[in-house]
Amino acid sequence: MPTSPHEAPVQRHRVKFRRLREAFAVLRLEANAAIPDWANHGEFNSISRTADELSIVCPASNLLPNIQAEQRWTCLKLEGPFPFSLTGILLSFIQPLSDNAIPIFAVSTFDTDYVLIQEEFSEKALATLRQAGHELKA
Repeated sequence: MPTSPHEAPVQRHRVKFRRLREAFAVLRLEANAAIPDWANHGEFNSISRTADELSIVCPASNLLPNIQAEQRWTCLKLEGPFPFSLTGILLSFIQPLSDNAIPIFAVSTFDTDYVLIQEEFSEKALATLRQAGHELKA
């Protein structure tokens, strides 16, 4: 229900998604750090640089032993591509997770979205998403 006359109701989407095979890590390096070669390998990686940091998401198996990172993340890939004019896709997917106190880390690309969930929450997250009408693809 809109809270003001200028707000349209949010459309809820049912999303098809798949779980990537590998466990992932999320790490932060200094803003001026070089992008490590090991960060560019695997089924999925994301490298974002701002004035404050260099953030990397990559398979945990890529990490060197001396690298500190938040590890043990499960990665869910939403089945895109989604047109830029379509609204509420990511919200429809993550709202049930938020409602069930499941923390996430989201990454968007040109075609789709990826939602990372700490492994300790992954089974609860999958059940929550199915219950919300989203479809886990094989």
